[in-house]
Amino acid sequence: MGHADDLIPLSLCVLTVSDSRTLRDDRSGDYLAAALGEAGHRLHDRAVLPDDRYQLRAKVSQWIADAAVDGILVTGGTGFTGRDSTPEALLPLLDKEMPGFGELFRQISFEEIGTSALQSRAFAGLANRTFVFCLPGSTSACRTGWEKIIRAQLDARTKPCNLATLRPRLKE
Repeated sequence: MGHADDLIPLSLCVLTVSDSRTLRDDRSGDYLAAALGEAGHRLHDRAVLPDDRYQLRAKVSQWIADAAVDGILVTGGTGFTGRDSTPEALLPLLDKEMPGFGELFRQISFEEIGTSALQSRAFAGLANRTFVFCLPGSTSACRTGWEKIIRAQLDARTKPCNLATLRPRLKE
């Protein structure tokens, strides 16, 4: 177990939900993959999938079932258009929701984009001891979510408490 002041490197997956993007032009996924690496974590796997709830559930279920995966960062599909179905696809997979994540994300977004923040259905939760964070598809929204919330909560050095040091107790 390392010292309480040490980073605990986590193994994270990045999923981009988009009908138009590929790995070649996935700027939001590129940002998240680079940011988690810079924070000392490992990119376990990465995928780009269309906004199809069954494909999303299949991929995320595969990662959730993999004991080597500590967390999943999803970008895209959290808005209100007809094709936005990330919450409908992934909320049923969660054992516990983390309402504070969406609340905090929208609060921070409100400071950046005003009332447009209400259109975000960003959410997070826990599934089979795996953290799942679902962010909007824009790179700026991913940066906001990572820099202002997720990075600190996945860092074992964040006081007074963080998700990284909570991981061993998730089995209780």
